[in-house]
Amino acid sequence: MPPTASGMAIGLFGGSFNPPHEGHALVAEIALKRLGLQQLWWMVTPGNPLKSRRELAPLSERIAASEAMMRDPRVKVTAFEKTLGQSYTAQTLSYIRQHNHDCRFVWIMGADNLATFHHWQHWCEIATTFPIAVIDRPGSTLAYLSSKMAKVFDYARVDEDRAQALPFMKAPAWTFIHGPRSSLSSSAIRLARTKG
Repeated sequence: MPPTASGMAIGLFGGSFNPPHEGHALVAEIALKRLGLQQLWWMVTPGNPLKSRRELAPLSERIAASEAMMRDPRVKVTAFEKTLGQSYTAQTLSYIRQHNHDCRFVWIMGADNLATFHHWQHWCEIATTFPIAVIDRPGSTLAYLSSKMAKVFDYARVDEDRAQALPFMKAPAWTFIHGPRSSLSSSAIRLARTKG
């Protein structure tokens, strides 16, 4: 895991990043600014259990592409999940909490993931481990109203005007952050590459 200092507010942004693109970078930039983060861990996962690994580029390639894309020194590209021997978010977040008692973490995710979040292993545990910031993505703006996660944890939703307080809140607490959106997607980029 990247080195930290006591009291830091840190965003956790995980994904396959297969490949990383400007939409991912935009989510990271919005999270850093709106949440007032000192760091953002860009966590490149070995593989997503809900997605096929057939088209998954090697981990080293996805790390290198992510590092080339993100020049902000606050963004720490890491693939430490590989050393844990698993790729389930709930287990990763539990590990992070056990080893970083003096930091404030927020799980960052694009709104496109909110609709299927309840299919993630131990999704309620994820929501009660760290606060969550959901960043708007094209076609997913209404997910914060219609998704199962949004309905189950409606009582814990924080107005986005209070987003900077989110790292200091006890989970469950989550907010939906509106802002600039990118229509890019990793699957569309991969499809274009195979046709090109």
